[in-house]
Parts: sequence; structure tokens; C-alpha cells
Amino acid sequence: MDFEALKKYSALHPKPAGLTLQYGTAGFRSKAEQLDHIMFRMGLLAVLRSKAMVSTIGIMVTASHNPEEDNGIKLVDPLGEMLHPSWEEYATQLANAEEQELQKIITEICQKGAVNQHKDASVFLGRDTRPSSEKLSQSVIDGISVLGGQYHDYGLVTTPQLHYMVCCQNTQGQYGKATLEGYYEKLSKAFTELMKQVNASSGERQRHLKIDCANGIGALKLSEMEPYLPKEVLIHLYNDGTKDKLNHLCGADFVKVHQKPPRGLDMEPDERCCSFDGDADRIVYYYKDATGHFHLIDGDKIATLISIFLKELLAKVGQTLKMAVVQTAYANGSSTRYLEETLKVPVHCVKTGVKHLHHKAQEFDVGVYFEANGHGTVLFSKAAETKIRQLAKEEKDNEKRVAAKVLENMIDLINQTVGDAISDMLVIEAILALKGLTVQQWDAIYTDLPNRLLKVQVADRRVIDTKDAERHVVTPLGLQEKIDALVKKYKFSRAFVRPSGTEDVVRIYAEADTQENADALAHEVSLAVYHHAGGKGAPPQP
Repeated sequence: MDFEALKKYSALHPKPAGLTLQYGTAGFRSKAEQLDHIMFRMGLLAVLRSKAMVSTIGIMVTASHNPEEDNGIKLVDPLGEMLHPSWEEYATQLANAEEQELQKIITEICQKGAVNQHKDASVFLGRDTRPSSEKLSQSVIDGISVLGGQYHDYGLVTTPQLHYMVCCQNTQGQYGKATLEGYYEKLSKAFTELMKQVNASSGERQRHLKIDCANGIGALKLSEMEPYLPKEVLIHLYNDGTKDKLNHLCGADFVKVHQKPPRGLDMEPDERCCSFDGDADRIVYYYKDATGHFHLIDGDKIATLISIFLKELLAKVGQTLKMAVVQTAYANGSSTRYLEETLKVPVHCVKTGVKHLHHKAQEFDVGVYFEANGHGTVLFSKAAETKIRQLAKEEKDNEKRVAAKVLENMIDLINQTVGDAISDMLVIEAILALKGLTVQQWDAIYTDLPNRLLKVQVADRRVIDTKDAERHVVTPLGLQEKIDALVKKYKFSRAFVRPSGTEDVVRIYAEADTQENADALAHEVSLAVYHHAGGKGAPPQP
């Protein structure tokens, strides 16, 4: 390893004095001007990871739903999954190392991480549409090159597209072709096959959908994909990035948090609309009813729709494949109740964070996971996929074979590497068409319990420790008992608190039979947190 060249290049990407950043679920995120050294060093780390795994590694430059002036970076492991936790540690160490320690820390990572110096390194690089992304990508390339790594720069792509390409590359094309055309062709072919099954009688021939693209990459990529889609599907793009700022008053996160439509999209009553986030890995749907009331259809309802559809198909093919839904504690209680009691599908609750959901979903033949914020996908085990493809080809019974064929197209339409707004949107559109459901009928599957999210500033978030997928407080002592007592006052209620992963705040979630009660419960719990867990500033006001 050429440490002289490393020293020379590293000096061109100096670390600002006193800055420390942590590699979290979303990689690194910060103000764009603080990230130059991080980008260079993550280029270095990707080369080391590639040599350790003897595989192509991905790097995505994005800060997802954060404001336009922020940016970030995350690494993608060989099968399109998130970076292994042990390497998240290395990423944090490397990012925060002083100039003179770089050589020592890289040597340590090589030893601990079983890096084979003699292997070639290959990195796939992508970026979002932020003004800072191109220059920051160049710093990543400097890092890759100084350690002699090969790279392919895909330029502007959605985050899920980069995950997809990495997976295609490392499965030697089994998952698909590692090009944008390959992605568009695979998804559109599966979608077109599914739409052929739609009866002319089961509703409108032409399907209109309004899409808020958060002024981000989603608009560019949907425009590229449009020629591949069947002509019955008419997508109308809003907030396409030509006029306004990324994520400003629009996008999936804005719509979910504020429970209102984005700026720049006019809704007529009963029109189907959806929003992507800034890097197109989350999606939420919504509509306005005849009285002008806004209805949000979040990740929980998306997971429910997909589960209903897959469960019917699995029953038709008559296989004993195990299906489950994975949620976090933020999932609405009504969705959990509907899935378990009405649909009779097992539900598992895990800690917040996509990697926990993805990991749990891998335990089943068919694992559906979505966060309430609209990030999610479906995973099929190798055995389940092989079985379904075999039945689609060889099954003699006509009805079983047709059902297996639909399942096979679903497998091809779903991006199993990560939540993907484009893929999820096509899955939802196909299911609504095949089942002849309107957006209102979908929404009416169950009624969400009213809920409220709050946060309380604390001196140190680490005083709160939780167990049972963050639903139960272990420390400080006495806080859980207090929460239990408050929950008992309201019908259909539950509440939990958890420390933020990124700042000194404690997040509070409460739900109850009415909005008034959910608000009251959330406020009372926030006061309990303030008093038990070292609240900062004035006590929370109702």
C-alpha cells in the first residue's frame, strides 16, 4: 500500500478540526461543506471492504429526505444490503481519525477486517441531485484511486438503483443486468405481464397516478422509465426538480409528518397520489375525499395490501410457504391487529432501523417489511423463489399455474435489496388493478388508531435504555411503571419512548381511541420522560 501517495492525497481532503461524525443506519449525514474528508475516506474504506469480501461494493452519495444543503454517504454490501455493523465501526474510526493516525487505522482495519491486499477492488458509485453531490463524488473517487481500486461511476441514480446494480454485479447477472436499462427492462417486463391479467371489466382501462417526486432524483428516473411502461398507466410527475428545492415542503417525509399534501400538487377528490422521498427509497400514498378531507396511506397500509395479495396467491398455489410481516413499534396498532386477527399472518416487531427489519424478514419464505414512513420491500427465500418459478413453468393445474406466474412476476417486480419507491409504486399499482380496488377501498381495509409523535430534549439520551424491540424502558427506573399507569387511563392505547439515534432527544409515540386522548397521553408521557430522564429547558407544554 502506497502510504506516501495516501498522505499526499489525504492532505487535499483535510478533516475540519474538532469535527466527529458517527456512521449510523443512514451512513454519514451532515452539512455538505463538512463532508469532503468523509467522502475521500469512505472511498478508501470501500476499497478495503471490497478486498475483504472479494466483491464489488457500492457507495451512494445522498442525504435522502434531509434539506438540500445537507449531504451524506452510505456503503452498500455485496448483495445490495446495508454495510455490516462491524464495518460501521471501522467507518466511524476512519472518519474521525486525525491526519497522522490514518496509516495506523487503515493497517488496523486490514488486520481486523481480514483484508486481502493482493485482491483487486471494485466500487460502484452513485449520487443524488443535490448541488454538492458531484464534487463530493469526485472526493470519493480520489479515495478509491489512491488505494488502486477500480470504480464505475453511475452518476445520477436513485439509492435503490445503486443497491440493485451492486447485487446484479455480485450475483454474476443472476439478479439482473447491472445497468439502468437492465433495471427498467426487468421491472417493466414483470409489470406489463401483471397488467395483462387485469380484466377489462374490473375498472378503468386507463390508470392515472399523480407523483410528487420531492424535487429529487425520482423525477429524472421515472421520466427515463416511462417509455418502458404499458400505455394504460399514465403517471403525472410533480415537484420534478425544475423549479423548487429538494424536499422543501414536499416528499414522502413531509407528507407523513405533516399529514397534508405537498406543495405543487393539486388534488381532485378521490385521485390517487403518492410521494417519493429525495433519493426515492420511500413512498406514501394519499387522497382527498369528497368533503376535502386528506387521507394518508402509509407504510403499514402498504404492507397490509401486499400481504393480502400475496397470501391469496400462496393459498392458490397450495404450497406450505411461511409468510410473515415485520414491523417496528411505530406501526399503527390497527394494522398489527388486522394482520394478526383478520388476515391470520404472523407479525414480528423489531427495533427501529431498516437493517433490523430486513434481517428479520430473511427468516421466512416470504417476509414483508415496511416502516410506517414508507420504506420497505418483500424478501423471498431462495427455496421459495425456486419453488414458485418451477410451478409457474411445470404446474399442470391451470389455476395454480396462473397464480404461480403472478407470484413469479411479483418476485421480479420487487427490488429485494432495499425499499424502492419506483418498484413499490409499480407493485401497488399492479395489486390495485388486479384486485379492482380504488384508493378509498384500500384505505378502508382498517381504520388507523389516532396517534401522536413528540420529542423531548434531554441532557444525555443514553440514560434511556430499552428492551423488547424498544417497547419497554429498562432505565431510568420508575419510568416504565409511570408510562404503564398513564396508558391504563385510555382505551385502545399504548405508548413507548426511545432515545433518538442521532441527537439528544427522546422520541415519544402514543396512540388511543381518539385524537384528543392520543394527544393527552403523548403529552403526559413526555412530562414523565422530562422528569425521569433529565429533560432540558422548560417542561413540555400541551
